[in-house]
Amino acid sequence: MRRQERKNKVSLQNLSMVLRQLRAESTEQHAQNVMDSVRQAKLAVQMDVRDGRSWYILGNAYLSLFFNTGQNPSISQQVLSAYAQAEKVDPTASCNPDLHLNRATLHKYEENYTEALEGFSRATALDPAWPEPQQRQQQLLDFLERLTSLLENKGKVKVKKLQSMLGSLRPSHLGPCGDGWYQGSSGQKVALEHRLLSALQLGVNSGAVVLGRVVFSLTTDEKVPFTFGLVDSKGPCFAVNVYNMVQSWGVLIGDSVAIPEPNLRHHHVQHQGKSFSFPGIRVETPLLLVVNGKTQGPGTQAAATVAYRVQSE
Repeated sequence: MRRQERKNKVSLQNLSMVLRQLRAESTEQHAQNVMDSVRQAKLAVQMDVRDGRSWYILGNAYLSLFFNTGQNPSISQQVLSAYAQAEKVDPTASCNPDLHLNRATLHKYEENYTEALEGFSRATALDPAWPEPQQRQQQLLDFLERLTSLLENKGKVKVKKLQSMLGSLRPSHLGPCGDGWYQGSSGQKVALEHRLLSALQLGVNSGAVVLGRVVFSLTTDEKVPFTFGLVDSKGPCFAVNVYNMVQSWGVLIGDSVAIPEPNLRHHHVQHQGKSFSFPGIRVETPLLLVVNGKTQGPGTQAAATVAYRVQSE
């Protein structure tokens, strides 16, 4: 009986992996395959809750589901829970460099930069011959160094030019947010109040809209996110990270950008003797932005594509 259970468990694990790798005729079919992959991985876990490999494969299935179905925060938590359970029931799971790389990839996407750097570093230590974790760690460090330098110098825009850029901001640059109303994520119209960047509170600032000028943009090899610096009439430069955009989308230095209900986070990153601190606004889609007084069309949005590893499942 044990032999049959073991065979079924392994079969379910393999089926979960295969379903995620099947070529699909549409994004809907691929999403369905990924959901089926999660179901098979869950069945494998149910057959033997002490099997760390089953939990790891379930974590990978949830990770694929997260990036294929709109990045639901609850699914992100299921990814982390499955990986944690894999380490809890099977000490060898903590020595799996793929697990650390995949978890670090999720942390990076969610802007948990310290945890991401630690994960890439751990994967590197576990498999020094595998170049990807070290490359990803260095890319993130380089990004943070370039970003904080540009923020501090406001993109190196000269003072007179910056004053001219900010002096020409008008209420019309708020576009549809300028009449005090905005159709929020709930589909309901909400009242908006123009607020300075420096007046924002941590988290989602419901009922607020900020307006500023772009002073720099920054992209990485991964192309996700698109990052730019935003300045208004008072205070420091804020980083804005935009996700789920087509690669051709972007903003230029001097563009005006309005962000309704901005989601603010103060980043404090420490890793291997280096530290970075800066304010950042996360924007899940360019559809939420008003650029030069205009809303962004549906053609600016695309699903996020993030590389993670499943080879050693």
